[in-house]
Amino acid sequence: MSMTPTEMAGRIVRYGELQPCRTAFIDAHTPGSDQKENFTIIGGGVSESADQHVHINEAHGFNIGAAGQPPKCRNSLHSHRTAEVFFVLKGRWRFFWGRWGTAGEVVLEEGDIINIPTGIFRGFENIGTDYGMIMAVLGGDDAGGGVIWAPQVIEDARDHGLVLGENGKLYDSKKGQSLPEGVGPMPLLTEAELTQFPELAALDVVPGHVARYWDLMALAQKEPAKVIGAEARLKDRPGFEVELLTRGSIPGEMHSHDRHTVLMGMRGHWRFAWDGGETTLAPGDTLSVPPGLAHSLAPAMTGEASLYRVKATEDPAGPTWRG
Repeated sequence: MSMTPTEMAGRIVRYGELQPCRTAFIDAHTPGSDQKENFTIIGGGVSESADQHVHINEAHGFNIGAAGQPPKCRNSLHSHRTAEVFFVLKGRWRFFWGRWGTAGEVVLEEGDIINIPTGIFRGFENIGTDYGMIMAVLGGDDAGGGVIWAPQVIEDARDHGLVLGENGKLYDSKKGQSLPEGVGPMPLLTEAELTQFPELAALDVVPGHVARYWDLMALAQKEPAKVIGAEARLKDRPGFEVELLTRGSIPGEMHSHDRHTVLMGMRGHWRFAWDGGETTLAPGDTLSVPPGLAHSLAPAMTGEASLYRVKATEDPAGPTWRG
């Protein structure tokens, strides 16, 4: 399999060319959440807005996205039916969870990664001093069919002009929009339904769902550090695997994969070569490697170099399955 440089350019999303959506979700007008930017990099994602730009609209078996937020900006409590994995590209972030966001929390630094358990309400907040960015991997091509919001999020949004229809689309009264005829508002979860969302303490989440960057860097000195997978540090099978690669653990020879693979730059610059050309990846860049394409990786300069590699697996995307 070969690919021209022009064809490959269409599979690379540069960090500096990411196109944000500021009205992606129901809390876009809610004070405290109204400055966030959402990015859909690969796949349709879970955005509720028709304004969301999709950079690479090709099914991979998982979705890649990102969230950018200034200090003290937070993402409201929600849940997913498939995996939601984040790593911190820039800044310092607090992740919290539970019905009211008080069941547990953990602070992540740059490079740290969290595989949030499915079936719990979760949110996150930039607690750093500058604009921060977290990169996300969502399980499944349709990411579980969308977002499940805690009831108070829907109520707060309605007070600030945004209504989520039962069709999963947002309607903004500040723009003169209203629910179409025959479409009702998204119903709030009942008390009986809310009992299905467990309140997990930090000790129930952090040990098996959080991996620290410098621990992974130490593990990846001679071979890729397996971060998420059946035999990985965070044992889960969400429909994809995640590894951390460093200059000491890269496969220097040409190789290929039989499923979609995505490279996500963390630190340093990387030289990516394939049958047809060569390019350089910088921190925050995302590259989609098609199945069967022979390629190689090498650091492009001295210094710290790391990237996360996400590979599709045959496991079905669904609730967290650890084991």
